Amino acid sequence: MKLEAKNTAFLFPGQGSQTVGMGKELAEIFPAAKAFFDEADALFGSSFSGLMWNGPEADLNDTINTQPALFVHSMAAFEAFSRLYPDFEPVALAGHSLGELSALCAAGVFSFADGLRLVRTRGELMKRAGELAPGGMAAILGVDIPALDKVCAEASTADEIVQVAKDNCPGQVVISGAKSAVERAMTGAKAAGAKRALPLAVSIAAHSPLMASIQADWNQAVDGIAMNDLKLPVVGNVHAAILKSADEARADLKSQMQSRVKWTDSVRLMSGMGISSFVEVGTGTVLGGLVKRIATDATNYPLGNPQDFAALE
Repeated sequence: MKLEAKNTAFLFPGQGSQTVGMGKELAEIFPAAKAFFDEADALFGSSFSGLMWNGPEADLNDTINTQPALFVHSMAAFEAFSRLYPDFEPVALAGHSLGELSALCAAGVFSFADGLRLVRTRGELMKRAGELAPGGMAAILGVDIPALDKVCAEASTADEIVQVAKDNCPGQVVISGAKSAVERAMTGAKAAGAKRALPLAVSIAAHSPLMASIQADWNQAVDGIAMNDLKLPVVGNVHAAILKSADEARADLKSQMQSRVKWTDSVRLMSGMGISSFVEVGTGTVLGGLVKRIATDATNYPLGNPQDFAALE
């Protein structure tokens, strides 16, 4: 196999990677993977796998469905890999935003069923927050974090806050918050030298204080499931540091709702640990593209369909 455990990390994608058909071929080839789609159908009492594989796309893109769909595909792919290579232990795991829940599940922190319920709850709560306090998000290209932090601080008021939500890679950052504050920050970013400032087609201001309306309910949901200490190290989003215990995992999941996703720092940490191969488990190749911009010498491998598995051999 092309991978060596001693220099490999597994990455788990977040929202935006979903696509109709996700996981279908995987389930057709690997019975162990299909079991996860069947369990999701039983848990939701509907053909959730049918939505993932056949659409309609608009329904799949509803955050209530997007988040569990990505989780199911990631866990199915991870299980298929684990069955094929039972002795393979990556150096670390990490997930982008929602993907952190996939990474924690893969690390044995909670069961697939509990994780799936928690992910569905996360989608429901975030959708409700978007209805209670509509906001906006924007992608900013070509401005570094210190400059963008300053832009956001100047664009914010006591009642309208905007902040860096996702530090994806150098030169690609997402800001989030009150719609008018986001608009002011986009103008400020252009004045600070941004190559582009693009509003995203969302009404949910993820990873910002606009999630405060559902924070208590989210905390309760996180506290409501049994968690074990981690069998594999997971790099958390909030501090870009290794999570080692169930308590640390809970704290990171709670804080993540309103905090910045420190993806650049997370990849740099893993690179500093000697990791040079990154495997994107589940849907798409978004994270691999970000890794290329952070750890330029690293090798990226997608792992979401049978062809990806074959390519590793």
